[in-house]
Amino acid sequence: MIVNFFKLKNFNFQKVGKEVLQIEREGLDQLDQYINENFTDTCELIYQCRGKVVIMGMGKSGHIAKKIASTFSSTGTPSFFLHPAEASHGDLGMIGNNDVILAISNSGESLEILALIPLLRYRQIPLIAITGHEKSTIACFAKIHLCVKVPQEACSLGLAPTSSTTATLVMGDALAVALLKSRGFTQEDFALSHPGGALGRKLLMRVDDIMCSGDDLPCIHPNAYLREAVLEMTSKKMGIIVICDHKKNIEGVFTNSDLRKVFNDNIDIHRSHIANVMTPRGISVRPGTLAIEALNTMKKHNITSIIISDQNQLIGLVHIHDIYQAGII
Repeated sequence: MIVNFFKLKNFNFQKVGKEVLQIEREGLDQLDQYINENFTDTCELIYQCRGKVVIMGMGKSGHIAKKIASTFSSTGTPSFFLHPAEASHGDLGMIGNNDVILAISNSGESLEILALIPLLRYRQIPLIAITGHEKSTIACFAKIHLCVKVPQEACSLGLAPTSSTTATLVMGDALAVALLKSRGFTQEDFALSHPGGALGRKLLMRVDDIMCSGDDLPCIHPNAYLREAVLEMTSKKMGIIVICDHKKNIEGVFTNSDLRKVFNDNIDIHRSHIANVMTPRGISVRPGTLAIEALNTMKKHNITSIIISDQNQLIGLVHIHDIYQAGII
């Protein structure tokens, strides 16, 4: 193919890009009128659904359907995408009698979806249609129709789905968020479906999951000499040692910064007891505390390790590196 570089050099890509944005903005401005009683009916039907929301569409509408299904599923509305053509060849068995169908077709005349309607009506499975034409065949057969008609496509040929797919995607987001709020869906609920991401770890991971405990804990009795405490602290490599009585009740802490002060003050580590140079109590959080909250506490007090305690009894220790390595931030 011969490329006319002179013509390309004089072509205004930015101008066309901005025209596309303007056309799609105008399309979205029109969408407000379709957040009506049909929208309410759709939300109520999905809210009351005892099964899943099965979303289908062909071509570009299929890609939008997949994204909407993903958004629904991650915000408290169990959903999955079903390819209409595959549904006619066995995958229709994936649909349960308690499910709701959400069919997307800009024209409202997708043959692959139309072929399924008799079977859906026979099984009495509710059909919600999202189309750009209120009098289309799919819209007429649907229990509820959501219109997403746009003035024009952003494609200069008026052929490639652009404004229409954007409007459909936004309508799907509006449904998902309306349902999310109506269910009282929380950040913790969201995290349960996103355990692999940083957000999920931030909302789910607790200090109990990453703390060191048992024999790995750097701790020592208050009557121990400073030399013993230093050896214990350096061997555990956490930059801190917790001073506890024989019942693990916390009396204080000793850190690297305290050690530097000891050397500066020429204190004899062989004759001084750790209780004489420790910092009383120390900063602690309870078991079950979110790791991100423990991190915020560490930053607030400018410390690198935090004690996990229950009624002043030592349970564990978390170093700031443990939180970073857990991938929470």
